[in-house]
Amino acid sequence: MAAVSYSACSASVIEASDSCLTCSHEDVAVELTDVVLICLVRNTCVRHRRLEPGGGPPVTLLPVNELDSVSSNGTPAWDSARYLREILKAPVYEAAEHTPLQEMPALSARLGNTVEVKREDLQSVHSFKIRGAYNAMRSLDPAERERGVVTASAGNHAQGVARSAALLGMSAIIVMPTVTPRIKVDAVRALGGEVRLHGDNFDAAKAEAVRLSEDEGYSYIAPFDDPRVIAGQGTIGLELIQQDAHLDRVFVPVGGGGLAAGVAVLIKQLMPAVQVIGVEHEESACLKAALLGGEPITLHHVGLFAEGVAVRRIGEETFRMCHALLDDVVTVSSDETSAAVRDIFDDVRAISEPSGALALAGLKRYAAEHHLSGERLAFILSGANLNFHQLRYISERSEIGEQREAILGVTIPEEQGSFLRFASVLGARSVTEFNYRLSAARAATDPARIFVGVRIARSQERAEIVADLEEAGYDVIDLTDDELAKVHVRSMIGGRATPGVPERLFSFLFPESPGALAHFLEVLGTRWNITLFHYRTDGADYGRILCAFAAGPDDVELTEHMDRLGYSYNEETTDPAFRFFLAR
Repeated sequence: MAAVSYSACSASVIEASDSCLTCSHEDVAVELTDVVLICLVRNTCVRHRRLEPGGGPPVTLLPVNELDSVSSNGTPAWDSARYLREILKAPVYEAAEHTPLQEMPALSARLGNTVEVKREDLQSVHSFKIRGAYNAMRSLDPAERERGVVTASAGNHAQGVARSAALLGMSAIIVMPTVTPRIKVDAVRALGGEVRLHGDNFDAAKAEAVRLSEDEGYSYIAPFDDPRVIAGQGTIGLELIQQDAHLDRVFVPVGGGGLAAGVAVLIKQLMPAVQVIGVEHEESACLKAALLGGEPITLHHVGLFAEGVAVRRIGEETFRMCHALLDDVVTVSSDETSAAVRDIFDDVRAISEPSGALALAGLKRYAAEHHLSGERLAFILSGANLNFHQLRYISERSEIGEQREAILGVTIPEEQGSFLRFASVLGARSVTEFNYRLSAARAATDPARIFVGVRIARSQERAEIVADLEEAGYDVIDLTDDELAKVHVRSMIGGRATPGVPERLFSFLFPESPGALAHFLEVLGTRWNITLFHYRTDGADYGRILCAFAAGPDDVELTEHMDRLGYSYNEETTDPAFRFFLAR
């Protein structure tokens, strides 16, 4: 095909039917040498996209040889131009949706930047994986389709393969780790995929899938380390720049690296001024390890909180591309990820799985560390296949991840009225948790040790609370960053009653508000010694307290006092759980 010279645009054989509104060229095909093409949405050649009112100067295009011509294993590799062509002609919309890019107004106002979420959770399989799976399977020849396919996946890619197989009339075997959430296993089966559970991690499942491919002739559909899969995922990058031509940075979650590679290779050619930043979970940071080592490295183990990105080794091809194209890589914690899940729900009422919210957690960390202001930031919500039981953990950890809760260990005198005096130091602050149990083994002079959570509005407020308590004479340990305390210790504060001390147990229900716990203790008074106290707010309108007093069953005064308190209560002294675990 003959080359056609543009005033500002040139290419290597990309078909287009529209003309550039800026330079007025209209050709069914133009030859691109610098990898420029006609915008599929705005009818504007990419070099001129930012010449709109309010835009910036023309972008500088990357050369077609941005990527090496040979992959790390020595086989011929796709260069940037090849990837661009394959992304543009990828038939993914036969199976996938063109998902919206939504602004998050509340988070945008809080961060001082415009934050937009790419809603890949709205795909039919609730994840972006359908794009790469369908693109790879669509390219198989008739004989390969007849034999069927096999893959390994923790769930999202599995659903993409199963759905694609159903659309294309193929059989599909999906090998899944035994730890895969039930919701994903059931979803794959519902889509027609044959599930085989094997191994306790992705790598073991992959080894079995590769064996089946080699021994039985199935086509192996890689979850990420395949140019066809990468190209399918790259269509997200094209949609992003079509939906917002003025983006400054795009944040992409990284597991095996297929999504990050596909998005980066597209954006870096068409809008190279836009930074593409990968985000990893700190417990599965295989890209970070590869960058430090100069080549893919197998991690000894990975955490499963964000199991969608729990990959021990990044792909060879995806590493080649991520190494060449990504502007930065950020790692985040489970607490930060949990906070991101909550942010997404608060702003757009979407419930993301942890790996789906990973990119937002990285966006928030990056914006804070680099003091970003007034920028347009987008992130990809990559999936929403969440096990429902995870929500409790996510909700609890999101407060800490957002620095909305301080967790403290405090020593107070073991004497009547000490709880009330302690609460008065906290003032009107909202107490989120209060754990105490009188120790049966303590000496009479031993102090009491309590586990307390306090809601905070500012990061520096945590230090202020500690200072206030220390000034009041209390010994304080800050446990906010102590993983053991947050996961285990908070649920193990307890023990049995002191021998010879009679005890009555009550549960209370009272309206939640700042200072509610302090007010409750004031009303309760100091007449009876408290031997057990547990309070944990769950964000509901009413708080629940479990409280035991050193009093016998014939203490009529205590009963009368309970009636006068004005709070809804029940006596729980005979409760089986209390008698079994906590009573003497």
